Amino acid sequence: MFCYQCQETAKNTGCTVRGVCGKRESTAHLQDLHVYTAKGLARATDMLQQAAPDLDEYVAESAHLVVEALFTTVTNVNFDDDRLVERIFAVLRQKELVERQLRAHCSDDHDLPESVRWTATTVDQLHAKAPTVGVLQEDNEDKRSLRELATYGLKGIAAYADHAHVLGYDDPAQGREFLRILAQTTKELSVDELVTLVGETGNLAVQTMALLDRANTETYGNPEVTEVQIGVGTRPGILISGHDLKDMEELLEQTAGTGVDVYTHGEMLPANYYPAFKKYPHFFGNYGNSWWMQDSEFASFNGPVLMTTNCLTPPKESYRDRVYTTGLVAFPGVKHVADRPNGGSPGGGSPNGGSKDFSALIEHAKRCEPPIEIETGTITGGFAHAQVIALADKIVEAVQSGAVARFVIMGGCDGRQKGRSYFTEMAQALPSDTVILTAGCAKYRYNKLNLGTVAGIPRVLDAGQCNDSYSLAVIALKLQEILGVADINDLPIDFDIAWYEQKAITVLLALLALGFKGVRIGPTLPAFVSPGVVNVLVEKFDLKVTTTVEEDLKAIVGSAERGGDR
Repeated sequence: MFCYQCQETAKNTGCTVRGVCGKRESTAHLQDLHVYTAKGLARATDMLQQAAPDLDEYVAESAHLVVEALFTTVTNVNFDDDRLVERIFAVLRQKELVERQLRAHCSDDHDLPESVRWTATTVDQLHAKAPTVGVLQEDNEDKRSLRELATYGLKGIAAYADHAHVLGYDDPAQGREFLRILAQTTKELSVDELVTLVGETGNLAVQTMALLDRANTETYGNPEVTEVQIGVGTRPGILISGHDLKDMEELLEQTAGTGVDVYTHGEMLPANYYPAFKKYPHFFGNYGNSWWMQDSEFASFNGPVLMTTNCLTPPKESYRDRVYTTGLVAFPGVKHVADRPNGGSPGGGSPNGGSKDFSALIEHAKRCEPPIEIETGTITGGFAHAQVIALADKIVEAVQSGAVARFVIMGGCDGRQKGRSYFTEMAQALPSDTVILTAGCAKYRYNKLNLGTVAGIPRVLDAGQCNDSYSLAVIALKLQEILGVADINDLPIDFDIAWYEQKAITVLLALLALGFKGVRIGPTLPAFVSPGVVNVLVEKFDLKVTTTVEEDLKAIVGSAERGGDR
């Protein structure tokens, strides 16, 4: 195997025996094959669009399957070989349908690329092919780097698009663009053409994040500033983790009146901010911290745990029988909650296909002891773009008066490495006239610190999940408009972004597409970014890498003293 798509990849070069995430070699190979077959389906469908633009039904189904395929291969989603095999065959069946239409409408069918022509009918054929389609098949390091940068960006976009789809929000134009970009990764392109493709991936990221923002807020309301309980009650509970708000809604509805409380964990914390969920009195609050602490926190919770999207780590025996997966998440031997009925492809199901059945979790919870208390008090969040823009006058006054000198966007992912204490230390070291804007689980490094307020504004403004990173861009663009700044890079904003998996790469590409420069990422550069591509990113976007708190703090404070000039 060879996998280097996440920040924790072995020695920051690549996992070659077993994934640091816990996936086996066979799983890594099948994930490579799933991406390969998805690319073949994208290429076939893109060719069909050009040959027969009126065959929209094939395009829509291909886009949906390809999106689910790429989301399935995001870090910490699917560890189950059997479910990967099932999904690969679903893609191959659709590819066969598209290829049949393609041959009927295209006279040059003998020129179909291998990724389009290849198929399989047995599991043995899948396992034989899988080791031959990994990322190292491309010899040119810079081309490989750019191709993977686009592919990983598309994996994050797939996650956002799938969440929107589950809520009934689809944009056919975005689906076609997704297929087109993924199809381009199968072609022999020059370095310059691949650089352009990465830029197009960033543009699509912005559009898809905007679609998901609309899906979430139109369905559940704009997040509100909320104090969230982090202690525990006296009743048994269900812990829900991941990102899927539709699963959250259905779980709350089905647990109402059962005597079972619902708690969020990790990236599900921002569900507490949505008005639609506040009507449920048994929605107790948040339990624990970010994804990598689940080994101890799932054990102490005592009740069943529902994993709705990525962020699962291999469950320990001490609590494995209490873990349930759903949607695209899977782990061998762990109970799985079936998709919504009439949901079509094997992902989260159609938004119009009824509800998932969480009765097994509820009955399981009734037999469990209440959670063990691991902390007490409250934390405050809910500062998504609508809420921050409502406070715009107050914020602008604070900026113009000099009370707030700078905003530092410290969103992104958390992880296990000790070096990530950098983000806690940076939050503590930032001057008291600095406000931190955050989204994603990186916030757990500092959202429980007592950093106080400045000019009546909390010094940590939590916009929500990594899925809500669009809010941070909207806030910046609104500040640019209100402050009358011509160049967005002259705003009093610095970026100190933590990355772990592919959605953080998507957010980075979106920021670059919006014109932001000087973005600082850490704790390391992605292993899949070659030195040549690093040079391009530095020259074109002034991309930076976190160093030490002392050095980076000098740069941030210095930029504030220079009025935004980097």
